[in-house]
Amino acid sequence: MNAIILSAILGVVLMFSGIFFPNKATVRNIANIGMLLLLVANLAEQNGHVFFHINTNDLLSFSKFGLLFNSIAIGSTLFYMLLSGRDIEKVGINVAEYFALIFFVLCGVAIVSCYNSLLMLFIGIEIISIPLYILTGSDKRNLKSNEASLKYFLMGTFSTGIMLMGITLIYGAKGSFRLDEIGYVINAGREVWFATGLLLLLISMAFKVSAAPFHFWTPDVYDGAPTVFTSFMATIVKAAAFIGFLRLFETIFPTSTYDWKLILAVIIAATLFIGNVSAVFQQSVKRMLAYSSIAQAGFMLFALFSRNDMSREGIILYTLGYSLATIGIFAVLIKLKDYTFDGFNGLARTQPVLAATATVFLLSLAGIPLTIGFFAKYFMLASAVKSGAHLWLVFFAVLCAVVSVYYYFRVIQSMYFKEGFAETEEVQPVFRWLLVLLAGAIVVLGIFPNLILQYMYF
Repeated sequence: MNAIILSAILGVVLMFSGIFFPNKATVRNIANIGMLLLLVANLAEQNGHVFFHINTNDLLSFSKFGLLFNSIAIGSTLFYMLLSGRDIEKVGINVAEYFALIFFVLCGVAIVSCYNSLLMLFIGIEIISIPLYILTGSDKRNLKSNEASLKYFLMGTFSTGIMLMGITLIYGAKGSFRLDEIGYVINAGREVWFATGLLLLLISMAFKVSAAPFHFWTPDVYDGAPTVFTSFMATIVKAAAFIGFLRLFETIFPTSTYDWKLILAVIIAATLFIGNVSAVFQQSVKRMLAYSSIAQAGFMLFALFSRNDMSREGIILYTLGYSLATIGIFAVLIKLKDYTFDGFNGLARTQPVLAATATVFLLSLAGIPLTIGFFAKYFMLASAVKSGAHLWLVFFAVLCAVVSVYYYFRVIQSMYFKEGFAETEEVQPVFRWLLVLLAGAIVVLGIFPNLILQYMYF
């Protein structure tokens, strides 16, 4: 509850800060301090200190898992703002509003991680989505940004309609919106309604997490949006949608008489295949990362497929590792003037710190040992093996992971082994130190993943 209320308050504060503080740097500093306060407040709630005692009538359920994810989302956003805050200032003149929208998105993230009612899921998803439509089109001088915003808005509203129809059918079959009640209501004659509602929910949430065949909007939207906001959309927002998706599969889907594992297995295989194969043929690193995010979604879907303790641990590691690595690589990408693979040529000679840290980020995304990305993928695949169903999917995922190594290493090859002079914007020493800190965290957590996992149980 601390994160929900405080993020909403801070969003309003940032909205008005633009009136009283015309200096963009001042607004950025207020946003950074606010994000730090939000993280402290959520950590306090993890330790039993609730600042806002509000009776939600069991519409929200605050568990250790949900609160831990909130801390990961807020902490990742703090890193994102520290690294890319100056780049947010360059998007347009409405800097205070951009930061306010980010806080409003985090309010929706906190709701999605702790909902106990399908209505709260809908509200949380919409609170996340609506600010993103605005941020996507925030670069009004760029036609690609305007196009991406319109496409995202149209596709998003369409998926929202599908979600509402699914929620309506589930309510018609069970007479309740609450997750803890739906499983206990038995209406044998309305099982078709219930199954249809679940299918519509599956389609809608698959759209939100960029799972095939509902991924088609992702490359164009990620490529057209300002790069600094693409970083936020592809990490914290996607991770939050997965946590909401996981809660559905842990509570409602097992109560159906239909076996959803085969459908989910097909979606996972298609997502892994399309994301990885499409990424291989891209010439823009930004667009490659967009397809890479689709492939990473395929791995995260294993948490829904397995539904066991190992998958819950895996999704925590995956959301953290994926968010940190993607935020880092996008922060480096923003500093380059050319987003193609050739634009990275010789980066190790001109900016050795950027090249070294970018290598760590890419290795983590590829799942190479000694990075948190390795353990994240391992937990996902091990959870599927533990479930004992459709083991062919595990072998297919391993093959797709091998394919992903190719396009990640293309960037590393350009930085270290190709002739060229990568043109970059001015890089501040603080920015370099933050990148080193982020890369160090990825390596440390890759060696000691229990530093995070212990908070799920203690």
